[in-house]
Amino acid sequence: MTRIAIFGGSFNPPHVGHQALCLMLLETCPIDEVWVVPTYRHYFGKELVGYEDRARMCEHLIAPLGARARVSRVESELSEPQGRMLDTLCGLRTRHPDSEFRLVIGADILLETNCWHKWDAIEALAPPLVFERRGYEGGELPAPPDVSSTKIRARLALGASAVPWIPTSVQEHIDELGLYRS
Repeated sequence: MTRIAIFGGSFNPPHVGHQALCLMLLETCPIDEVWVVPTYRHYFGKELVGYEDRARMCEHLIAPLGARARVSRVESELSEPQGRMLDTLCGLRTRHPDSEFRLVIGADILLETNCWHKWDAIEALAPPLVFERRGYEGGELPAPPDVSSTKIRARLALGASAVPWIPTSVQEHIDELGLYRS
């Protein structure tokens, strides 16, 4: 049975904090693989760069981590992508019935589980791996580097580079397509 950590998020854009967390998961947790799962549509209506661009940037992000890390496009493959983690996990379970899943979340999410659709079912399908977040307790994994996608987007909107907060390959993708420019 393959043990897979599911790391979902907007990844708008993906940054070195995400990359460091993936490496930490692979090197310190009882998992075989980590799958980065960009949300197809943000459930709370947050504006995002196009799905395929975020998925490609995630591929650039995890490339240095090797074959044990990959991007899953399961959310784009669901019949009605809604941005709900339960739907994503059910889709993964259907496609990979012989795998065991763990959901990667920040300790801040532990205070928001009442906002999640059927959190108890999510916990049953993919028991959480919880990492620390600044100002929140309850993480079993140390916090990754504190990097803000909001600040990165603000730099990019001004035409500035966001390296070293994003990998050079992600910056090159952004520059090539003119993403995040005002």
